[in-house]
Amino acid sequence: MPERSARSLFAARLAEARQLRGLSQRALGDRMGLGKDKGSVRINRYERQVTAIGFESLDALAQALDVPPAYLLADSPGMAEAIRLLASASPQQQALMLEALRLAIQDPEALARLVDGATGPSPT
Repeated sequence: MPERSARSLFAARLAEARQLRGLSQRALGDRMGLGKDKGSVRINRYERQVTAIGFESLDALAQALDVPPAYLLADSPGMAEAIRLLASASPQQQALMLEALRLAIQDPEALARLVDGATGPSPT
């Protein structure tokens, strides 16, 4: 399978986030302050990979979708979900999650113990 380009990943993540929010292209463009007609065309062009997005528009789009800009640029569904979850956490929770992630990378067995401990013993 060929590698996906950053533009195609962005387009897929945008369409997914928009649909999860229950927004049409027109409604999302309007939320961005572009107006319904111009906004609809712009979002459509982003999703079809006809037009590249600039940083200012990326920020406005992310704000309209209530996701961090990095979510729209994540290169995998797991990374996107991790970004979304991390962004929804308090600063204290983010610090704890970051430390847990470091530990999990350094010692994968520690992650398995943490997950096993969180889910408890399996019923017999």
